[in-house]
Amino acid sequence: MAKKSSVQYYGTGRRKSSIARVYITSGSGKIVVNGKDVTEYFNSEEQVRIVHQPLLVTNNENKFDILINVTG
Repeated sequence: MAKKSSVQYYGTGRRKSSIARVYITSGSGKIVVNGKDVTEYFNSEEQVRIVHQPLLVTNNENKFDILINVTG
């Protein structure tokens, strides 16, 4: 039986001295920001909703795991 290969997507965003690195892999919809669950990292439900919005609009909310590292 052939092993299914895992695909990982990677993107970098920069603004002034800040850098955000985002890794997207197949998964169950877990979002982690700087080692914390997205609901622990952001203070308000509105911020969490904004993070989830692109996945909801594209019907991908439970298909990908997202790891976000932000510095600066």
